[in-house]
Amino acid sequence: MSEPVVFAENLMKTYYGKVDTPVLKGVDLAVFPGQFIAVMGQSGSGKSTLLNLLGCLDRPTGGTLKIAGGAPADMDDDELARLRSEVLGFVFQNHNLLDEFSCEDNALLPILIRKGRVPVADRERVRKLLVRVGLHGELHKHPDEMSGGQNQRTSIVRALANEPQVILADEPTGNLDSTNGAEVFKLFRELGKETGTAVIMVTHDDRLANQADSILEIHDGKLLPSA
Repeated sequence: MSEPVVFAENLMKTYYGKVDTPVLKGVDLAVFPGQFIAVMGQSGSGKSTLLNLLGCLDRPTGGTLKIAGGAPADMDDDELARLRSEVLGFVFQNHNLLDEFSCEDNALLPILIRKGRVPVADRERVRKLLVRVGLHGELHKHPDEMSGGQNQRTSIVRALANEPQVILADEPTGNLDSTNGAEVFKLFRELGKETGTAVIMVTHDDRLANQADSILEIHDGKLLPSA
């Protein structure tokens, strides 16, 4: 079996203040290439905190975390930025596309930021992904000219632009109707399998989560496998 691309052991996060607030209380997690994981739990249970730690947007207060074999705890800010750019992809509930950019240019933005230009081969690869997700007629349209589902599909391709090993998705179907939500979820599954990219998705939708390879549920800061 291949090595996990995400590995967490006894991962903890406490927010310190007048009253210390432990949010994650010892999470163990192993995610393998191409695996699709759904994370569920009540509001305030620690789902978003977990995603922030796995995305190296915040630092844990205890435990071990490895992403693609590297230890974020040993990295400086520049190394963490490079990890987020090259190894991780992010999709959020709001698509966060730039209004002044076309669909295609929004999808290419991570490559432009990483390399300072967009090589022809990368443009062709991303364009194929946009066609693959049904956006062949929207390449030159701007976000305000597209539907919510089309914008979210653009954000998925944007997350895949730098060929990450892991995609972290925080309620990516939350602002979509059930039909578009199911479509976006299906794309995550298919693209993850096709590219070998692991997907960790926070969702509140039981119907969608039950289609994942595994469901992990957070209860009071602890992550328990429920499927």
